[in-house]
This record gives sequence, C-alpha cells and structure tokens, in this order.
Amino acid sequence: MKIGYPCINWTIGCKGNKTFRLKSYSEDRLIETVNNNLDCLKKILNYNIKNNFLFFRITSDLIPFASHPICTFNWQDFFKQKFLELGEIIKDNDIRISMHPDQFIVLNSNREEVVNRSIKELEYHADVLDLMNLESDAKIQLHIGGAYGDKQKSISRFNEKYKKLDFKIKKRLVIENDDKIFSLKDCLNLFDKSGIPILFDVLHHKVLGDDEKIESVLEKQRKTWKKSDGIPMIDYSSQKDGFRPGSHAESIDLKDFKNFINDSKGYDFDIMLEIKDKEKSAFKALKIINSDHRFGKMRWNHG
Repeated sequence: MKIGYPCINWTIGCKGNKTFRLKSYSEDRLIETVNNNLDCLKKILNYNIKNNFLFFRITSDLIPFASHPICTFNWQDFFKQKFLELGEIIKDNDIRISMHPDQFIVLNSNREEVVNRSIKELEYHADVLDLMNLESDAKIQLHIGGAYGDKQKSISRFNEKYKKLDFKIKKRLVIENDDKIFSLKDCLNLFDKSGIPILFDVLHHKVLGDDEKIESVLEKQRKTWKKSDGIPMIDYSSQKDGFRPGSHAESIDLKDFKNFINDSKGYDFDIMLEIKDKEKSAFKALKIINSDHRFGKMRWNHG
C-alpha cells in the first residue's frame, strides 16, 4: 500500500501546472513553461520521497496545449532527457504514478469532434508516461462520460471507442465510478465488455453506490486488475460539510479515514487522497496507516 496526493504541493514553493492563454502561445513561451513544470515536478517527487508519499498524480497541465492543433513543437524530443531523468527517480524509488485528464475528455460523446479531441488528449497523457519509461502500472484514469438519455448505449459506445484506441493508451486506461451517473455497478458492466480495470472512488460510491459494503466493493474491484496493472488504485476523499454530496473536503476526516482503513482489511491498494490541502492531510493519513501491515515503507532515498 502506498499513499499520495494529486498534482500540486503547497509546501515547496513552486507550481508544476503553470500554463498560459492560447492567444499568448509561442514556442519560447511553451519551452519556458514546460521547463518550469518539469523542474517543479522533480522537486515534488523528491519531497514525496523524503516524506514517504510514494503515490502521485501528475498534473494534466504539465505540457500546456500539448493536444491542441496550435502545438506543432516536438516537445517529446526536446524534453526527452528531462522525462527520462524523472522516470529514473520514479522507478528508483518505487513511486506509483497516475494521471487524470480533465472533465472535457469524453470518450463516449455522441459528437465525433469531442471524441477525436479526447483521443488526442489521451495520447498526450500516454506519451508523458511513456517518455518516463514507466511500466503499465502507471495509469490514466477516466470517467465513463455522459449518459445521453441511455446509459447502456453510452456504455457500449465507450467500449466501441476504447477498442479502437492505440495500445499505448489501452494498456494504461482505468475507469472510475462517478457520483452522478455511472456507479461501480455500471463500471463493472463496462469491464465485462472491455476488460478495463476499475479505479474505485470511495466518496463517489457513498453518493451513488446503493449502500454496498466496502469489502464487497473491493473484492469486485480487485478482480478487474491484472498483474501487469499493478495493485488496484483507490481515490479517497472526505465529504465537505454543508456542500452538495460528493464535494471534497478541505482537510481529511480522520475518523472516516480510520473507519475506511479498518473496513478494508484484507485488501491491498494504493490510496490517492483527493483532499484540498494535499500533503497536509497526507501527513495525517500517513500516521494512521504507518502501522498497517499493508503499508510499504520507503526502501531507499535517492533524493
């Protein structure tokens, strides 16, 4: 078991998700911004290694406009060495990596132009992970998308689009249950058609999960992951008081997290904390799971 947080670190003093307006696009601006983002990612990774946060979600904004037609610059070759160096840090320290494209990536859209844009964005995410030379346990997580008046047809349409994807995307793609349309049950339906592993979101399941017990859910999820996928990934977050169901809290609810850890005994997974104060809550969670037999301590610090 590894634990981590997504995309941004509030402590180290740099932002690895810097971008700029489309009207300001230039190759020089792109190079400057990507250099900043990659350098900051390196600082975040080293901070995480030092503090035993061995699961991290890399921001989708690492390469601004990477999938946009305006970007004809060969950033893959230009930054090849930096990506390889980041990959070595990740592999040497056994860090688990994921990415999560934005909500406008809708593979099951009934508009072909949206599907085509989504595929280009997925290709960009796969390129980032491939450039780091990471194994197929580095995942790209995606929601199924919209229902468009017929959930079953929308699930089938997702599967049809998935089958046509390049293998570099298919080997990394996992689907996540959401809190509005597609529950874990729906994700299992898609798994039966496609074989895509399921990333289980705990808070989403509380909102849209028919009160199914966590042990039952984790058993079903585990069976969707092959050995080459690594151990399953979990998104955990606390409910924000006074906001709509599914809203992420500013800070972790330690009682709720303890209950989840206790209820999940017997299942191994990596935990992504979708909590807004990021590493601050990760430190609190680390204290709780530090004595858990599933938790993997840091083997070696290459700094």
